[in-house]
Amino acid sequence: MKNKVKVNICGADYFLTSEDDESYIRSVGDEVDRRMSTILEENQRVSTTMAAVLCALSYADECRKASDASDNLRVQIKEYLEDSQRSRLEADEAKREVERLRRELQALRLRLAELDDR
Repeated sequence: MKNKVKVNICGADYFLTSEDDESYIRSVGDEVDRRMSTILEENQRVSTTMAAVLCALSYADECRKASDASDNLRVQIKEYLEDSQRSRLEADEAKREVERLRRELQALRLRLAELDDR
């Protein structure tokens, strides 16, 4: 279901249509309003359009950095999973070797017992 929500950014009303929850849409609008208002307050010569562009550049920068960070995390997780799989295989191999050595030891003990009985 699509929600139509009115948000006010720097004194202008915008009607946004989204499938997101109304409170989420309002919080995003409030965040943009705060960021643009901060830019406008910090420099009186900046127009609303310039503040919007600076705000958009800031969000694009954050988005790209977050995307790069998530890509990096995906690579790390993949490497950890591969290491985990490799360790699991090594542990299984070690268990098989331990079992083989136990059988060999048991066979040697039986053989020794047979030699002692003679």
